[in-house]
Amino acid sequence: MIWTELESELAALADKHLLRTRKTLESGCNTHMMVSGKSLLAFCSNDYLGLASHPLIGQAICDAVKRWGTGSGGSHVVNGHMLPHQQLEEALADFVGADRALYYSTGYMANIGVVPTLVGRGDAVFADRLNHASLIDAVQLSRAEHRRYAHKDMAQLEKMLAASDAKRKLILTDAVFSMDGDIAPLKELFDLAERYDAWLVLDDAHGFGVLGLEGRGSLSHFGMPFHPRMVYVGTLGKAAGVSGAFVAGASTVIEYLMQRSRSYIFTTASSPIIASALLTALELIKTGESRRKQLRALSQCLRDGLSGTAWQLLPSSTAIHPVVVGGNEAVLKVSKALMDSGIWVPAIRPPTVPQGAARLRISLSASHTLDDVKRLTDALREIE
Repeated sequence: MIWTELESELAALADKHLLRTRKTLESGCNTHMMVSGKSLLAFCSNDYLGLASHPLIGQAICDAVKRWGTGSGGSHVVNGHMLPHQQLEEALADFVGADRALYYSTGYMANIGVVPTLVGRGDAVFADRLNHASLIDAVQLSRAEHRRYAHKDMAQLEKMLAASDAKRKLILTDAVFSMDGDIAPLKELFDLAERYDAWLVLDDAHGFGVLGLEGRGSLSHFGMPFHPRMVYVGTLGKAAGVSGAFVAGASTVIEYLMQRSRSYIFTTASSPIIASALLTALELIKTGESRRKQLRALSQCLRDGLSGTAWQLLPSSTAIHPVVVGGNEAVLKVSKALMDSGIWVPAIRPPTVPQGAARLRISLSASHTLDDVKRLTDALREIE
């Protein structure tokens, strides 16, 4: 039977310790979560500023339901673009310093909407080897040539750009790499984009809200103003604590995306409730320096707590702190040992990370306390 092939593939994943499982939360997103009746101290969420359960955002949702109802009723380009969507786009553009912004339902939809709209057959995309899966898929959908350079290797990237005779060129990178926690060299990338007349598309899913002045993102972190060749993607389901994403850039670029981006045009607009919630979240991000300061203190506590141990904690100036273990079975055992002690840290395995580089992905939230982090480092020291 045809489905037996699927059964064989699933069995092979299990043999390699690559089978994914889901846990059903019995509580809201927070630093302490209920799973199967057990309270767990969680270091697995991208809720970096602790806004996912913020009461002001909840109140904004309640108020929006009374005024706007629940659904948008149609695509943005038909009848689904409502006042909260427009206000959100204007607020986001102003926040990151761009001419305009376009709101998408998810970060994945934003990425697969941007790249195939800007490049196609006969063009070339130059992508960091550690880019997120949505960026990889976006290139494949574009049908442009896909050239991958070694992680943050600017010399290799320049050689590729210099040797390319593609009609249009596009440099594509995560701003903050989701499984490593490091930041792309944005100034050097922009210089190369200028030199070789290329688009520069930045996915700042894990930098928006966390890095830069008032959390304005990775460009702000480096003191870089917007330029017409830049296209900026920000995710709103992580530090912003809600859902969705946006693309910001020059007016001409955003207008072109609105006219041609398939994942924007051919889908129902998200609920106006979400847009209203995000307007409140954006204000909390602007005034959230104490939360970002707490993240920095927690990061230092984590580094200090694992100093002198055998754990391979990768260097990171963000809220993402990977501990490389190596083998798939080994990292699952460590993750289970932590779970048994009431601490949830996910085991990340291929294909999300390279073979032999399975890791614990420790995600910090401003809602964590120093005692929470100490509990984690003490547990890891015991397992060591």
